[in-house]
Amino acid sequence: MNAKDFETYARRYKDTVYRVALNFMGNPQDAEDAVQEVLMKLYLSHDIFEGEEHVKRWMIRVTLNYCKNLARAASRRMPTPPEELALSVPFEAEEQIALFTAVMGLPEKYRVPLYLFYYEDYSVKEIGRILGLGESAVTTRLSRARTMLRYELEEVSM
Repeated sequence: MNAKDFETYARRYKDTVYRVALNFMGNPQDAEDAVQEVLMKLYLSHDIFEGEEHVKRWMIRVTLNYCKNLARAASRRMPTPPEELALSVPFEAEEQIALFTAVMGLPEKYRVPLYLFYYEDYSVKEIGRILGLGESAVTTRLSRARTMLRYELEEVSM
């Protein structure tokens, strides 16, 4: 990859990589480490990319693999409580804080597909390819995540 392409992709997708890693790890420091690692792998990559969407999917896949490996490591940092994470992100309304806290309180297996679906606009089929899951598994995880969020947000509003 030439330096100009790397710079373009790094600038364009570093925030996406950070958010995916934060959703998976629940810890800002681990998410920052993931960004550095993914950008280094992109810079050193000899892969031939078919287009911008291919680069984005590749970076998300590398991010998730890095996060899975880090999660297995004994030296992993503890996830930051969702309430503390909410303080580090600027929100315009109380409802946004409640939603963010509820989403970050979900288990990783529900949080990541939810993020990819609603914030990165991936289809169920694309999420399945990225996560190595069947479409029915992705649909089930999205449905369960919505149910958990609905329950959690109803409790908060009571």
